[in-house]
Amino acid sequence: MFPERRLRRLRRTEPLRRLVAETRLSVDDLVAPLFVREGIDEPQPVASLPGVVQHTRASLRTEVAALRDLGVPAVILFGIPATRDPEGSESWNPDGIVQVALRDLRDEVGDEVVLMADLCVDEYTDHGHCGILDGHGSVDNDATLDLYQRAAVAQADAGADVCAPSGMMDGQVAAIRAALDGSGHADTAILAYSAKYASALYGPFRDAVDVQIVGGGDRRGYQQDPPNAREALEEIRTDIAEGADMVMVKPALAYLDVIARVRDDVDVPLAAYHVSGEYAMVEAAAANGWIDGDAVAMEHLLAIRRAGADFILTYLTRRAAEALNG
Repeated sequence: MFPERRLRRLRRTEPLRRLVAETRLSVDDLVAPLFVREGIDEPQPVASLPGVVQHTRASLRTEVAALRDLGVPAVILFGIPATRDPEGSESWNPDGIVQVALRDLRDEVGDEVVLMADLCVDEYTDHGHCGILDGHGSVDNDATLDLYQRAAVAQADAGADVCAPSGMMDGQVAAIRAALDGSGHADTAILAYSAKYASALYGPFRDAVDVQIVGGGDRRGYQQDPPNAREALEEIRTDIAEGADMVMVKPALAYLDVIARVRDDVDVPLAAYHVSGEYAMVEAAAANGWIDGDAVAMEHLLAIRRAGADFILTYLTRRAAEALNG
């Protein structure tokens, strides 16, 4: 009498639901974003990201070893330097904080964890933009590519498996690929932040890396415009043509439609970044008793996978790995 009852029958028990599940979330799908700060003796909590800290070199080693033991396959590093300058030169200093942290981690975990390094200069410049300024307050795209090349080589020299350019400069992937290949790092992969939207969801991240854009400017001139999805596909196709091994959509939850469209359009591995604001909203609602934070967090990650992401950069990585390991 009710043909749809077939669907209800397959939801009746938890093992039945697992048996017919279309989408699965695994520890293998998670990448942990981690912050490492120069010149501190103890980890520093990030107030707007409960549970997230700016690590010391020592605490970073401990955290990555713990993530390895949970089966997490990859981490991505963001550095907070002690000094900043107009060019962001600490991003390519061999003794810069991310480079020394990469060497530490290579000694700690060997090849058991994929070491990714965010490649941008906004954390290292004194003006907070993702590139060198042209004297009129705008980013000089072509001059910035040289900085990215230097940073990529420094990261690869220090042991990065993956360079992850996030600045949204035109031609950044081609420039970085050429620099890596020309310096003997042909095996270093590129994860391109190909569709990085100029989102209002990045606020807690900027607290974590102590970045403020001087003069109250923004990055809308070079980051992706939120109303546009077809444009994201063009950015992604361009990055793949320039040599990207993997591509990313950022943020994740507010752009599930973009993730789905990209998944239908390209075959390279697709990442999604569950960003700081998405994480912080869950934490704040849970702290007020309005939601079951752990349940909502896992539902969010599952939704990102269901949309088509192959892996997810998320501040939930450790908690999710612990839950998934049972």
